[in-house]
Amino acid sequence: MGREDDARWRERHRHAVRAHAQADARERAAEQSQAAELVARFAAEALRRGLRPDRLTATGHDGRGRYRTRLTGWYVDRAGSRAVDTKGRFYLLTVPPSLRSRLLGADPPPSAPSLVVGRGGRDGESVPLATLLSRRLEAGDDWR
Repeated sequence: MGREDDARWRERHRHAVRAHAQADARERAAEQSQAAELVARFAAEALRRGLRPDRLTATGHDGRGRYRTRLTGWYVDRAGSRAVDTKGRFYLLTVPPSLRSRLLGADPPPSAPSLVVGRGGRDGESVPLATLLSRRLEAGDDWR
């Protein structure tokens, strides 16, 4: 293979890698948009049904300690690590442990939801987001 052929191959390879990355980004954005819509509909339905929102707490990344937050909403998993606030935003309720958070409360940012919760996790357990939210709605205020 000559230098010119080698250069063309490298350019085609770079182009293919970029195209694949762009397609993957578009797919992720579409999935996150669908998941965000599910979360927003969940919050609206929870409010419509009169489900009592909780003051949400977060856990430290190290798994120790609970931290108050300013968030109000509904835990959507039994572990209390995922929640939806009353404004229809999704949260992963883990934060870096800190004295400041211990004293003043933690402020976890909203997270981009996925259509499959737990995908790629170490325990291998995943569940469709729609199923998780539906279970939570059906449980009502008897969730915990």
